Amino acid sequence: MDKLQTMQVFIEVAKQQSFSVASEVLGLSAPAASRAIAALEERLGVKLFNRTTRLVRLTEPGARFLQDAKRILEDLEEAEAAASGTYATPAGTLAITAPVLFGEKYVMPIVTDYLAKHSNVTVKIILLDRVTNLLEEDFDVAIRIGHLKDSSLYATTVGHVKKIVCGAPAYFEQHGYPETPEDLANHSIIFPARFEHTNGWYFQVQGKKELVRLNPRLRCNHNGAALKAALLGQGITTLMTYQAAEDLKNKRLQRVLTEFEEEPLPVSIIHMEGRRANAKTRCFIDLATQTLRDNPFLFMP
Repeated sequence: MDKLQTMQVFIEVAKQQSFSVASEVLGLSAPAASRAIAALEERLGVKLFNRTTRLVRLTEPGARFLQDAKRILEDLEEAEAAASGTYATPAGTLAITAPVLFGEKYVMPIVTDYLAKHSNVTVKIILLDRVTNLLEEDFDVAIRIGHLKDSSLYATTVGHVKKIVCGAPAYFEQHGYPETPEDLANHSIIFPARFEHTNGWYFQVQGKKELVRLNPRLRCNHNGAALKAALLGQGITTLMTYQAAEDLKNKRLQRVLTEFEEEPLPVSIIHMEGRRANAKTRCFIDLATQTLRDNPFLFMP
């Protein structure tokens, strides 16, 4: 088996986390796949996988080599495409991830527009309210809200959002308005998913970040459920501005405690460093950047 074929086996084993599944995908026998990885590890002088009876996991050197192996194969594909005159045409499958509500509201329209423009591309979009690992989970592009900690990513900032406190006008007419974060103790509180472990909300008080502990009457495992409960007048909740934007504009929700809000968070489009963005990725990022920057609900400071 030559070096390129061995790289393909290595990439597939890392993706499937299984020698048997990877061998089925590649049309090889499991022993052949195992021998190929063993020979690769011997040639490199490092252990690429930690193996158990149930699972195969990349080691730290293996994770670094995976990034390089993918880049090499992508470079080869790009070179072949350039030689045949098809490099500039987006093709293949584009894997995208984004937060759930953000993806539903703002990314899905971009995806449908992208598919309409590029007939040779298919899209896999996974909406998750957690930070994903692009390398390990095999995503090409991610939309993230918040400050980025991974310096190995290319990022394009497309807007900013804030965490806000809000409720239905009818609720405030009946129960009054909180004037300070401490006043929330006297109100019916709805906890969205991300606050289930902190038991409180953070506010900016006299230039310092302070946690105000609360006793919610309703806990939700999804931000959309918390939004719906607030619209129905159940109480006060906290959401990101993009989640509540349309309802705030139409006066179905009312924002309170604005002077205690924390600093805005960036909205970024990210992809892997060390991988030249191919046509399918470049075209999506260009379209998403323009569309999201034109969105009035993602304000730029």
